[in-house]
Amino acid sequence: MGLYFEEFSVGQKIVTEKRTIAESDIMTFAELTGDNNRIHTDPEFSKTTVFGRQVAHGLLGLSIASGLAWRTGILDGTVIAFREVNEWKFVKPVFIGDSIYVDLEIRETKALPRIGGGSVTITLEVKNQNEEVTHRGSWTVLLMSKPK
Repeated sequence: MGLYFEEFSVGQKIVTEKRTIAESDIMTFAELTGDNNRIHTDPEFSKTTVFGRQVAHGLLGLSIASGLAWRTGILDGTVIAFREVNEWKFVKPVFIGDSIYVDLEIRETKALPRIGGGSVTITLEVKNQNEEVTHRGSWTVLLMSKPK
C-alpha cells in the first residue's frame, strides 16, 4: 500500500530504481504516439544532427519517470489523481543505452478535506547513469487521507 496524504512531509526524498533506455522503447513510443521524427527513429539521419545519434523523445523520458515513480510504491492504492505537470524542462538528451532514475522531493502538501485527502507537489530530477540531470520539473498529485 502506498503512503497516505498525512504520511508525506516537505523535504522528504525518494530515489527510484534505474531503467535503461532501449531502441525498442523509442520505436514503440514513436509508433504509439505517431511522433516519428527522424532524430528519434532514424539512426543514419540522427548521425547528422547536433547530437550525433538517436535521441529518446522528451515525453518518453517523462513517461518513464512517471513509471519509475510509480514503482517506488508510494502512490499505490492511495493516489486519487495525477493533477499537474509543472515547470517541466528537458535539460539534456536521453540516448539509447542511458540508464535513468528519478530523485523525488516533496515540496508542498495541502490538505483538501472536501476530497478526503490532499495535494502533494513533488519536485523531480531525472538523471542518467552519470548523475547528469536530463529533465526537471514538478508534479502535483491528489492523495487519499489515512482512514480513521
